[in-house]
Amino acid sequence: MLHLHRAERADGLVEALGTLLADPPADPFAPEVVSVPTRGMERWLTQRLSARLGASEGRADGICANVEFPFPHRLVGDAVATASGIDPAEDPWRPERSVWPLLEVVDAHLGEPWLATLSAHLGDPADPVRRARRFATVRHLADLFDRYALHRPELVLGWRDGKADGWQAELWRRLRDRLGQPGPAENLAGACARLEREPARLDLPERLSLFGLTRLPAAHVRVLRALAAAREVHVLLLHPSPVLWERVAQATAERGPIVRRRDDATAALARHPLMASWGRDARELQLVLAPADDQVDHHHPVEPAGETLLARIQADVRADRSPPGAPLPGHRDERLPLAADDCSVEVHGCHGRARQVEVVRDAILHLLQDDPGLEPRDIIVMCPDIETFAPLVHATFGAGEVVDEDEELDPLPAEVRPPDLRVRLADRSLRQTNPVLGVVAQLVDLAEQRLTASQVLDLADREPVRRRFRFDDDDLARLEDWVAESGIRWGLDAAHRAPFKLETVGAGTWRAGLDRVLVGMAMTE
Repeated sequence: MLHLHRAERADGLVEALGTLLADPPADPFAPEVVSVPTRGMERWLTQRLSARLGASEGRADGICANVEFPFPHRLVGDAVATASGIDPAEDPWRPERSVWPLLEVVDAHLGEPWLATLSAHLGDPADPVRRARRFATVRHLADLFDRYALHRPELVLGWRDGKADGWQAELWRRLRDRLGQPGPAENLAGACARLEREPARLDLPERLSLFGLTRLPAAHVRVLRALAAAREVHVLLLHPSPVLWERVAQATAERGPIVRRRDDATAALARHPLMASWGRDARELQLVLAPADDQVDHHHPVEPAGETLLARIQADVRADRSPPGAPLPGHRDERLPLAADDCSVEVHGCHGRARQVEVVRDAILHLLQDDPGLEPRDIIVMCPDIETFAPLVHATFGAGEVVDEDEELDPLPAEVRPPDLRVRLADRSLRQTNPVLGVVAQLVDLAEQRLTASQVLDLADREPVRRRFRFDDDDLARLEDWVAESGIRWGLDAAHRAPFKLETVGAGTWRAGLDRVLVGMAMTE
């Protein structure tokens, strides 16, 4: 059975999920599977569930254990591959695996008329700079083929049957011939039928949950309905307005499924400005999850407390009604007055990213001081670009740590020590969380450009390079002095693929220490 749970707030969904997981499965060793869209969601969900699962009466001393958090695409993709008789780890159509045979196909046909568009982009194969971009381009194509199979399976099936021309269709057909196996779009229908007939083919528990999804491709819904034939599948999603949900359900009850955005008659149903501008994903997800005979709908309302400005905004969104604006001349002002101490919604004008992080830190400190019951795990800071803000967050929120010469924490006296807020960053890219991979990626980027002295010194200052060559701060300072004395102008000329050399002005020479960096900078422990 497919169970659809919706709530206006995330805490309502967490409460519903906690109620589900509190009922243990028949097999005590069977893991719970809760699919989440991001690792940040996994971390937050783990913290919230640990206050519910196994907790003592009236306390939040529980634990969240034996719970797996796969991504939805991986969960559904593994199910389709297993039902098709393919080992998910060896599936040749996964982008990280299909990129290599696709690269061979491109190299074999580069320059042919049907591949003229891609050939013009990659340029002359003899050009090392153009040739170096082949992998990134082909990996992008492999990702596109994977998305086509997920979101537009009928398009891929048309390519297979020769109903479409174009270089992408031809390239996909040649890739399929090279792999010798049907793709995910071709396996979808047969896999769903096998999952309904033979549910034991999958090593999955009897209860599956998907939490906090904002988008769900139609292909995923087909697989989830097949899994729900013999299992409990719970989809927990945020929908800010139950009134709009009912309005959309009534508008689509007498018509078939909507597959094209230009045919979506529900786009004009939202009345609140925020629902009209930001609510498209929630509304379209409802269209994808159209009611079915084997589907049960659960609503978990969470009423906002108080009469604050934030509570009024939430109430207007929940009821999908236009908020009262400034009155026209001669009309009564219908806006309710705000309390003098209402700080539920604050807007801070800052002159840069660094100042934004500083203001956020000060605002959090004020909140912690004013509310003794508030804990750091109750606070979430969201930003549009985590990679840009990450170093600023580390520098600003870690100001309370003072490191001495032995690199041991040396706390200052309490009266002069700045507050220390411990922050955990989520959803960062792999090259940022894996220092060695970050250095390798930096080397690949530097291979296509001229090396400057500052770039070499920056590479030498990376932690894996410092650890490999045992560089300390004095060594790096000495390297900077040598660079200044030598008068370096440029290093590697990637355009001419010249061997690495250093052109200097005057009689300055290079010391052996810097040579070690340049020769061995690609080495790791």
